[in-house]
Amino acid sequence: MVRYGVFDHLDHAAGSLSDLYEMRLALIERYDAAGFHAYHLAEHHGTNLGAAPSPGLFLAAAAQRSTRLRLGAMVFCIPLYHPVRLLEEICMLDQMSNGRLELGIGRGISPIEGDFFGVDPDDAPAIYREGFDLILAGLKGGDLSFSGERYRVADMPMVLEPKQRPHPPLWVGLGTPDSAVWPAQNDINIISNVGAGRMQSITDRYRQEWQGKDPEAAPLMGLTRHIVVAEDRDEAWDIARRAYKPWRAGFMRLWDRAGIPLPNFSLPLDFDDFASEGKAIVGTPREVATGVQAQIAESGINYFLCRFAFGDVTLDEATRSLDLFKTHVMD
Repeated sequence: MVRYGVFDHLDHAAGSLSDLYEMRLALIERYDAAGFHAYHLAEHHGTNLGAAPSPGLFLAAAAQRSTRLRLGAMVFCIPLYHPVRLLEEICMLDQMSNGRLELGIGRGISPIEGDFFGVDPDDAPAIYREGFDLILAGLKGGDLSFSGERYRVADMPMVLEPKQRPHPPLWVGLGTPDSAVWPAQNDINIISNVGAGRMQSITDRYRQEWQGKDPEAAPLMGLTRHIVVAEDRDEAWDIARRAYKPWRAGFMRLWDRAGIPLPNFSLPLDFDDFASEGKAIVGTPREVATGVQAQIAESGINYFLCRFAFGDVTLDEATRSLDLFKTHVMD
């Protein structure tokens, strides 16, 4: 069975920030009512790609505007936090959402953003691993003691605890088959932005490492896609082409300024090229339903994530896409 979720950069392309936050919270209410599994929020800094550089703040608000929708950062960039501070925030969010937190963890994709915090990209992987170990230790409960190369905690009373035991579901982002081994062996859900064919090699490897376990209990393997649906095909494409420009500009802002190419992938200037790579599915309800099912079948995923709001997509446009997607794809 395939579940459906939502991925959001919460990028800022037009209007005031307060209006942007309210627009996204209004969409949270609609995702909740439509029966999406979870809402996953990216973390970025120093760029309008991410207007929620503190994802926990937005997720706390989202928890009050929803009742069933699961909520999480994708990902919390662990090297940019003191892990004890993030550990306590995770416990708060899981309790405030009544056990609906999804815990995405990673080191952060952008060395430029890490540099704003004084994090050397060569040190980031080790900081991430040690910080993650500390967080997992703290989520177990009881007094926290931890001794690592960077972090040391002695007998800290863990007065906060997560509602979900032993901890909220874990998520990582990845892009290669080899990177699927550790998540599969440790019951960790995955999300990727790669093409459907490449994703199949990832899900195949994941299932290979998962062999011998109950397939019904397998973690989620997700693929994200930009989605625009309208009754009129030309209107859907006009919206997607228009909104892609500011979304891409935000995505590339820091990389272009620094003159650094994107790591391991490219982002076409033209939306039609982006869509031809399978990274977006646009058109009438029938066309989008066909495109989504084709990518699910080719990629081997069990979780499909939509980006309904990106660039300067309006609340009305995103809501219409969402409603048509719910009726013609999910139902």
